[in-house]
Amino acid sequence: MSDNDTGRFQPLQSNKRIVITGMSVVSTLGDTLEAFHNSLRQGKSGISRWQNPPWPGSYSKIGGDLSQYPMDRKMSSLSECIPPDVFRRMAKLVSNSPRATGISICLAVEAFADSGLLGENASPERIAGIFAGHYLHDVYKWSNWKAFEVDPDEAEVSLALKEMETDALGCTMEVLGIHGSGFSTGGSCAAGNIALRSAIDEIRYHASDAALVVAPFHELTPASLHSLARLGTLSMETFDDEPQKASRPFDSRRNGFVPAMGGAALVIEELDHALRRGARIYAEIMGVGLNTNGFRNPAPQEDPIALVMELSLREAGVDRRDIDYISAHATSTQTGDLVEARAIRRVFGDHAGRLKVNALKSMLGHQLAASALVEMVACVLQMRAAVVYPTINVERIDPEIDLDVCANHGSQYRINCLMKNAFGFGGINSACILRRYE
Repeated sequence: MSDNDTGRFQPLQSNKRIVITGMSVVSTLGDTLEAFHNSLRQGKSGISRWQNPPWPGSYSKIGGDLSQYPMDRKMSSLSECIPPDVFRRMAKLVSNSPRATGISICLAVEAFADSGLLGENASPERIAGIFAGHYLHDVYKWSNWKAFEVDPDEAEVSLALKEMETDALGCTMEVLGIHGSGFSTGGSCAAGNIALRSAIDEIRYHASDAALVVAPFHELTPASLHSLARLGTLSMETFDDEPQKASRPFDSRRNGFVPAMGGAALVIEELDHALRRGARIYAEIMGVGLNTNGFRNPAPQEDPIALVMELSLREAGVDRRDIDYISAHATSTQTGDLVEARAIRRVFGDHAGRLKVNALKSMLGHQLAASALVEMVACVLQMRAAVVYPTINVERIDPEIDLDVCANHGSQYRINCLMKNAFGFGGINSACILRRYE
């Protein structure tokens, strides 16, 4: 995109406008929107030593650990805000499901309740359900494989069904009583943006009125964690005794990402449908750009990343000068952060100096397939509160990064239009654009 391009792009999609009407989140920094927002605004870190170490010999010692997440407390809080019949269905299915499915159900129910669709006279066959990511049950499967090795009959009898992401989707649709399109999307760390793009298509082109998008926990097995450590992608050793300092995007001492657990859900709707029922509107989704590097190596590439940001602007019909803030993918790796920063400078030119850019993974860690949607919730909360969160642990910014990365402090800041970047293993790149709805 050239600096002298002053015209607005024309949207490629239909004229239906899409808005966010419901949200929920579970993270190490809170499992309510208020607690999540307050923790991020205060610059807290959700990183610690693993409370339930994955394996004595693993190189991975630190992360965003939710292995002790109190499901009973979450269920109790939901019982106060949903109809009794929905709670009964939820309690039955959560108690008989893998942990990741149970948390996914809770996220879905909370977002649906937040949207006001529970109890509404909505058409259940016109509400879609989409899950982001294919890594819901790796730990569940691993534990069953271990049991199988001891005695084949010790493995759970319904393992073959419950290990599929379609089981989590089916449970969620059953609890909420919705019957529209249902499927899951892959995309690794870009899964949330890809699922949102699919949900938008369900509304614009496939007669859905609304769509529920859920990003469940992406739980890594000990073998996967150890593999990532051996590949040199994880932060190791340097900050093991100070885990809250380990995730440090844009800092010159960054040495790898910090894996974390978390999940989120969004309810999106066609604008007229939301207005007819008097729904609260959080923000408008303008469009999602998507491309790939075209080869297996997961190393970030500047050209495709710059292009996907340009594609998102074109998809959204938004001029680059209208973007106020970028929520960077920025995982705290040496190459990734620098490549993304260069791509931002390249796409936005002189305007890049007027952008606020932050890296939420500095506080949350990298929630992998759930990261894009969890951070999307944070983007909306910043927009609504007219603030921008800090990027913590920037003790000395990389001298090659010349952006306002909100180093160690947030601020009051009105966001009218933002971009959320998310890049996945396998060279999958995405960028989503949101706009303030007024």
